[in-house]
Amino acid sequence: MSDTKDVFNMFDNTPDTLYDQSLNYIVKNLHAMTTLDPSSRWRKLKDDVALPTELCETFLHRYQKTQRVNDNIANLFRDKDATRLKIIRLRNSRVTDEGLRFLMEHKPEVLELNQCEYLSQASLDTINNNSENLHSLKFGPITYVLSQDENLYRARGYVINAPNLRSLTIQRRGLAIFPTLLLRPLPNLVHLDLSECMSAGSVWALSELKNLRSLVLHSVQWSKDVVEWIVCITSLRHLDVSQANERYGKFYNPNEVLAQIVTSLPNLESLDISGTNLAGTGASVLPVDLPDDESSLIERNENKILCDIPGLVSRVDNPLEFLGLYGTHHGACKRHDIPAKQITGDANEKQIILATQAYMDRPAMLTRVLNDLYYLFRYENNGYVGHALATVLEAMEKHPTEKHIQISGSATLFYIVKGKEKDRISIKLKKKIISALLDAMEAHLGDDTMMRNGCLTLCQFKIPQDVLFEYDRVVLILLTGVSDVNQEGFVQRIAIYLLNSLACQVDGSQKQFLGNHGAILKMLNLIADRLERQVCDDVLEVAWSTMWNVTDETPDNCRRFLENRGMEFFLGCLKNFPNKDELLRNMMGLLGNVAEVAELRPQLMDKTFLTVFNDLLDSSSDGIESEGGICLLQRLLAHPAPYPAIKQLARTVIDNCAAHARRDPEPCPPPPALLAD
Repeated sequence: MSDTKDVFNMFDNTPDTLYDQSLNYIVKNLHAMTTLDPSSRWRKLKDDVALPTELCETFLHRYQKTQRVNDNIANLFRDKDATRLKIIRLRNSRVTDEGLRFLMEHKPEVLELNQCEYLSQASLDTINNNSENLHSLKFGPITYVLSQDENLYRARGYVINAPNLRSLTIQRRGLAIFPTLLLRPLPNLVHLDLSECMSAGSVWALSELKNLRSLVLHSVQWSKDVVEWIVCITSLRHLDVSQANERYGKFYNPNEVLAQIVTSLPNLESLDISGTNLAGTGASVLPVDLPDDESSLIERNENKILCDIPGLVSRVDNPLEFLGLYGTHHGACKRHDIPAKQITGDANEKQIILATQAYMDRPAMLTRVLNDLYYLFRYENNGYVGHALATVLEAMEKHPTEKHIQISGSATLFYIVKGKEKDRISIKLKKKIISALLDAMEAHLGDDTMMRNGCLTLCQFKIPQDVLFEYDRVVLILLTGVSDVNQEGFVQRIAIYLLNSLACQVDGSQKQFLGNHGAILKMLNLIADRLERQVCDDVLEVAWSTMWNVTDETPDNCRRFLENRGMEFFLGCLKNFPNKDELLRNMMGLLGNVAEVAELRPQLMDKTFLTVFNDLLDSSSDGIESEGGICLLQRLLAHPAPYPAIKQLARTVIDNCAAHARRDPEPCPPPPALLAD
């Protein structure tokens, strides 16, 4: 397997180039090169900014990695003197017909529209009116530019009017394609992909496809005329007749059908019959109506089985470069004598990784393949870890909304980052993996399995050091994970552990961010829930530990604790769980932080609180003797109490405290063990 797909060889620890750093900054800070047009309220390039083609296209690509392109972004390219686009690839965008018109006025050479649900049939006219340079056109899933109205196209005599088009892809489930109309004005077509479309019983065009080299009919429901059409395109080098749903991949006389296709296409180098029964049962059956030379081929080998796929017996001495056998009936990929150099299937690691690469744009098949890859990493040793990691990251990036792809991909990442190759993961690659996990979790916040996979995998990194570059996003995602107090599951436990780790050893601005986004309130909600149910568990302890960390030298967070009944919960925990030393230590550490804030001390100079502190000194608990407890009392004593009796009580507590042995606590409370099976 080629090393070019080994992700360990693609990322090193060298710093990003100045070009990359500048471009990433612009993507995150559009105001650096744009301004708001007061008349249209849209963004436009500043008057002194002009971007070359390479920068325009790279900007569009980078922007889509973090945000969805909309008409506001498309408007940046409205000035054709200051910008230039030859390649336009939109994925999961919010661009409307108007925005696409701004982009198409550049008359691009390549146009790809994937998951562009805001485009209507009006955009087809925009494309046709600006198609003179177009040589590659793709309509991906959830893009509704093409109409089902056949009469509309018959009236004008074509669907797509792009005379120089060489590659056309239409991936639209259930779309009825009318080939004669579609292909008539496209004489230069070399690649045609009609995945998941319907033949609609139309007579398939023949003569217009003299230059066709690649034909993809993935998940197209066949009819007899489709086979007759295929065998007439003798120029084909690649043919894909695979099926995502095996129910539609059953052919009558499959050996004969495959033999007819293969013998009629002498230039065929690549064939995909995944999900079909075209590979036969594997039995040594001589195909009927074969030329004499094929019969003699079998006879001269004295009935020895040279080919375990009867329909491919003619290619024994001339093996295919590629053969897709993933999900074929009767497990064809597991057979021994297969006339092909590269094979997709589920028989071994190499077949599975090749399948992920081959079916990257097919979510239904890719989901199954990634699931196979996950089980491979879970139960076996793997020799192509770098290749597997590269394909998993690509799949997760390309299909953010496909939940099952994200679940399988994240599960595989877990085993990779904790496996034997973990030391080969560079800083850049580590960031890419973490970003992929966060994208997946962010897209599927409500899915317990996805959140569990993401949290478990994040635990394999150094927290908080490895995630500081995405600190804000990690915090927001994890706060969602702990927000449901009624969900006493694994996700809540591991999310609160990660939050506690994120609150430790970070600066004040990051602690402030945690507080601003509800960390204190969410921890108190968890505590209130445990008090109500009389449960003292690791979640309760870590909730107090998290607040201890979040309030450290952060007055606003200390104030939030008091304003949200924090002292009430403190007394409640003391009353209900009196013998939990670790819990008491965390609570006293938190109160020590609160007492550091001079303006908050009056709220703690309460006879009830001080009496409790004094009582704790006479107990067997060592929580009050921690640095947090001592500091709390010393700080309260320094405050001019409004009532002498309270101040005297505080002095008594301090004197009692001095008589007790003191020990230095750890700088950060150790997290409880949450990952045990």
